[in-house]
Amino acid sequence: QVQVMESGGGLVQAGKSLRLYCNCTERVASVTRMAWYRQAAGKQRELVASVTSDGTTALSDSVKGRFTISRGNVKNTVLLYMNSLKPEDTAVYYCYGLYNGMEYWGKGTLVTVSS
Repeated sequence: QVQVMESGGGLVQAGKSLRLYCNCTERVASVTRMAWYRQAAGKQRELVASVTSDGTTALSDSVKGRFTISRGNVKNTVLLYMNSLKPEDTAVYYCYGLYNGMEYWGKGTLVTVSS
């Protein structure tokens, strides 16, 4: 069974940067799609960024120009680079993996951006 585990969340001031890590028990290149979602208090979970097995990336409009998703140097890691953070980026960030038609979610990591 595939497992995905997030790390790297925390408290940061607006305008600063933070890096989130998603570790997967499978090689990322063999996972059909990996993504970062986030859920703010009282809101629905939303897609932030994704990367497919062929390396194609996508970002939501709300984070374009500020966030970057990439595969890490370690073959089973996906990173989310978050720059110019805003208070509205405050949320629990979840790692997601689609592998052999099954969806896998991490438990989430909290990112809090103070103004």
